[in-house]
Amino acid sequence: MSNFLTGIKSTGRPHLGNVIGVIYPTIFLTKTEKFKKKFILIANLHSLTNLKYIKNNKNNAYKILAVWLACGIDYKKFLFYRQSDLPEVTELFWFFSIIYPYNRLKLVHSFKENVKKKKTINTGILTYPILMAADILISKAELVLVGKDQLQHLEIARKIAKKINNIKKIFPLPQAIVLENLIPGTDGTKMSKTKNNMIDLFASKKEIKKQIMKIKTQKQFSSNKKELLKDNLYNIYISLAGKEKTEKIKNNFKMGYEHAKAELYRFIIKKFKRERNLYKYYIKRKNKLETIFKKGAQKMKQIVNYTISEVRKAFECN
Repeated sequence: MSNFLTGIKSTGRPHLGNVIGVIYPTIFLTKTEKFKKKFILIANLHSLTNLKYIKNNKNNAYKILAVWLACGIDYKKFLFYRQSDLPEVTELFWFFSIIYPYNRLKLVHSFKENVKKKKTINTGILTYPILMAADILISKAELVLVGKDQLQHLEIARKIAKKINNIKKIFPLPQAIVLENLIPGTDGTKMSKTKNNMIDLFASKKEIKKQIMKIKTQKQFSSNKKELLKDNLYNIYISLAGKEKTEKIKNNFKMGYEHAKAELYRFIIKKFKRERNLYKYYIKRKNKLETIFKKGAQKMKQIVNYTISEVRKAFECN
């Protein structure tokens, strides 16, 4: 049996893409497969590469945990924890940063994309993959649930593990479980909070409707298979409703995009009614959420203390 890990940045409440692409696959996978340990990380240090998230960082972590619980995760069978509760992660980050070449970090896709978009790049954006490697390796995770855009970061973690293992055999080489069920955002690109192209399942009904009405569409709907693949609204709808409802969805589209968007709104409100109600329940109970985080951190301490002790010995710092 292997150790399993997945994580999410605390940049706000998980959106539709996170729920369908990360949360539900994790719940399904961990019910159908046996793992030694199951880790769910709230990456509240990673989120700080964008300074605007400082103000709501703590509350965002609560929102993420509340969504996981609302979607049906059994927190007693997982180790939920915040990055910031484990200073050993940032210590491991330092050991990793001194053995990984600076020039290689400048070639990372995510870094190059940020350089194109921003005038000022902080050091955290450059070293982001090193901190992610520390997140993965400190728990000795062997299977990591990631999106395709994170594969390069996972490969960096593997390279670092190999370098450390050349000094002293400590880490397994993590393997990726790649997320395939990705829902596009309202503009057709990957759904993202930073792009403001998301559908927030846990927002007010009025806000959800507004977000759905923003979905970019083609000038005219076509049932041609090739054209359907290009239709953003159709792709979002089919990802949620399933292929067995294809004909019903097509009929909604034949009545016009405005009608199809209205039907998608009604479908989402009905499909996620239970989750929306449970989210409201949990987010009002921050003491319970904090207790889950604290217990997770306590259990994680035993694991990370052993790992960091091994690394300190390897670097003769112990």
